[in-house]
Amino acid sequence: MSDPIKDSVEVALDLDEKEVYSHIAHESAEDIIRIISSLDAERARLHGEVIYYKDDWDDLIRERIAKGKRHTAFDFYNPALLDIWEEKVREIKEARKREKIAHAVIGALIASTAAATAILGQPYFVAGLAALPVVLFVRDITRERLDLVYYELTQFFIDELAGLVEKHSLQPERYRFKIFSGDYFGVETKRLGTGLFAVVNAGKPKSND
Repeated sequence: MSDPIKDSVEVALDLDEKEVYSHIAHESAEDIIRIISSLDAERARLHGEVIYYKDDWDDLIRERIAKGKRHTAFDFYNPALLDIWEEKVREIKEARKREKIAHAVIGALIASTAAATAILGQPYFVAGLAALPVVLFVRDITRERLDLVYYELTQFFIDELAGLVEKHSLQPERYRFKIFSGDYFGVETKRLGTGLFAVVNAGKPKSND
């Protein structure tokens, strides 16, 4: 009969103190690199790129928070994470909601002017069509806002990963992550094949080169 599978805390408790920290730091770093890639993939999609990377950053952050709360005794949970994450999610939802409302209002305006044109025989639909540029304006404004939110969240996790790697003497190369944008600070990027990958500059001056 095979031995029962232990969770991360049970495994950690079987190790000495140094190994405990190393084990949980490693697990945390692996969680973070998935979150970084997932967030940046979403940001790249905003720019119109076709991205095949599949991972739900929202679920990943929820899992990270849940693990962090279990590991609080080992100081591997950033208490600011939950507040930052919830605020950014709220901003994303509000931006998308405003965009949908604007589209609905303009759509209703075009429909009403088209109906008025059909009933009264006057070209009122021209006034409705004149509102179409507003749709593009709202879309661009929304994309810019979402891009900033995704950038800030991604940079936050890059900084958290760098702090974790430096504090617990992890090997940065072991936590290389796939990335789709080259404008983050504190990382070194390298193109491997058709993909762009990055490692954090733990203990080095921050750079986005």
